[in-house]
Amino acid sequence: MATTNTKSKKNLRHRSSLYENANIGLAKEEEKGAVNNRYNHMSYSRRNIATPFSRGGSNGNVFPKNKNLTSYRNKIVIILVLTSIYTTFLYRRGGASTFLGTNSDLAKESSSPSGMSKMISAGRQLSVTTWNIAAINNNPFEYWITYKENKAYEKLMIDIEHFLENPGDKDIPVKDVFTEEMFSKLDARLTSVGWNSVRSYWESDFQDRKIVSSFMKDPLLGSKRLASMPDRITNTVNIEGGAGQVYRPTVINMYAGDLSTLEKWYDSWEKFMFHDKLKIKGKKGVESRIPYELLQQIKKAKYPDITEQEEKDSLPLQTMCGAIFDAILVHMMNTVTSPDIWQGLKRTMVENLNKKKVPHTLQILQDAYGDVDIITLQEVSSSFIDQARKSKLGKTYHIVAPADLDAVRDQNSVIFLKKELFPHGSDVEITPLVESSFPEGVDVPVAKGDILAITAKNKFGVDFVIASFHGDTNGLATKPVVDATVKAMKSDSTLNNHRLVFGMDANTYENAKPSKQQDVLDFAKSYVSHGMTSCWGDIPDPSNYTTYNARTYLQPQLNKACKSTEKREKGDVNPKDFIIFPTDDFKVIKTWKDNTGKKMYIEDMAFPTLEFPSDHGLLSTILEPRSK
Repeated sequence: MATTNTKSKKNLRHRSSLYENANIGLAKEEEKGAVNNRYNHMSYSRRNIATPFSRGGSNGNVFPKNKNLTSYRNKIVIILVLTSIYTTFLYRRGGASTFLGTNSDLAKESSSPSGMSKMISAGRQLSVTTWNIAAINNNPFEYWITYKENKAYEKLMIDIEHFLENPGDKDIPVKDVFTEEMFSKLDARLTSVGWNSVRSYWESDFQDRKIVSSFMKDPLLGSKRLASMPDRITNTVNIEGGAGQVYRPTVINMYAGDLSTLEKWYDSWEKFMFHDKLKIKGKKGVESRIPYELLQQIKKAKYPDITEQEEKDSLPLQTMCGAIFDAILVHMMNTVTSPDIWQGLKRTMVENLNKKKVPHTLQILQDAYGDVDIITLQEVSSSFIDQARKSKLGKTYHIVAPADLDAVRDQNSVIFLKKELFPHGSDVEITPLVESSFPEGVDVPVAKGDILAITAKNKFGVDFVIASFHGDTNGLATKPVVDATVKAMKSDSTLNNHRLVFGMDANTYENAKPSKQQDVLDFAKSYVSHGMTSCWGDIPDPSNYTTYNARTYLQPQLNKACKSTEKREKGDVNPKDFIIFPTDDFKVIKTWKDNTGKKMYIEDMAFPTLEFPSDHGLLSTILEPRSK
């Protein structure tokens, strides 16, 4: 008996030996003719569910005497084969732990609801806001604004429009505004820095031009960029070392000096252009430069209307044309109204539209949208990012900027993640993966900083890809960027289960110019083809506008100016902003737009305004997660 008990204990540890010992027992049974209580009732024996056998007959035997022993051997062999197959199946599927729940990832999925199910069970919706916060940068007069509090603004802008559209006897020669004395001082400055004299141009052409019809509205002068180029380069100069910005003495920037007379203007203008040394960021680090040194030659290869001689003289020639342009602006302002009125208006507008732009923007986000889960912003400056992180918003949001910021244009896409819902913030930036997914050989008009795409996991365990995008002016990059984002998510297996939420300034148009601008309905067909929808649905209303802005006559490109009566027809009034997402993941509960900062949108109102600092409305939506 001692020997038998030892074998029984061994069989408890090694189940396969059970079948081996059973075979041995069968062989002995065949020889002796019977098996007498080989396993007592405490012994372990595996039971085949398909072919069960008795625990014991009337005599307590495991195998009844009337069964053929060979058939039992066959059954045991079948059991061994099935066991082997089952073991292989478990191995292929990740081992028994997969089914027993010891694999942590799969155990979590099988033992608890999915992240989306948890959100649904908790009644948790997802709120998303997108906003292009750019607009007026340096010129407070560039766009028509709604300024109901001061009727003098509307009157001033209409008077300027009439001055330029119907000047009559006010269309006087250039030399009556930019005088011979001013030109002689300027020409001396030009030659003193080693440039050619432009007196021949002055005497044979420019001095006798009419200030409106032959200068301000001369299309050839515009195509040669002789007035707009120097304005673009010297209008506002960023200074290194925390000194901020400096401004050329002119009407169309934030210059705060006295421009009540042409004499005062010219003295300040010449000093700025040829005397003041500025510390700026150059190719070799911080450099000390005088503004005239910043000007660049105008190349005929890029601007074919310029002559070869004008190209050679383009540095002094554009300096003279820039001076004439600024002089005409000062003269025009002091002609249509008094210096006290227009300079007072300018100070108020600069304070609200320019200097307070960042504080106003942050205040709107904090007061009206501080409870939103995801905020995607476009055309964001590095200064705004820094100030946002130091504000109250920085305490409640993870503020995510591109790893490779655009420091030249200073226009970046940024994402705010509510810390309450996304406690760990962003995981990985996948912008490079998106950009690498553009079709080969296709020039997609995307600039540095336009795209930001990240991954993030919310507190319910839902994985997201969240993206913010600023489309090019004509919207031609919008479809390729969405295509590339979808392609990137499919190409990376780690992103297969991520939910996409994409806020953007798509720059789509109600009445797009074929092949030159992105039509809004065509864009909708594109995102629907990817299994997505938008906060506006599958078919957005083309007349559901999120922009309403129009350029005034107080900016260098008069060909883009809109009359006061044509702001709606010729302005940028279009359905440009979108939030898109997969149809299977979310459904829209509510969507609204805002051009007041108070969760309200006033239709047919030009903006920005003194209270609302952007030329794009905010767009917000509440999404409810779907269960699959």
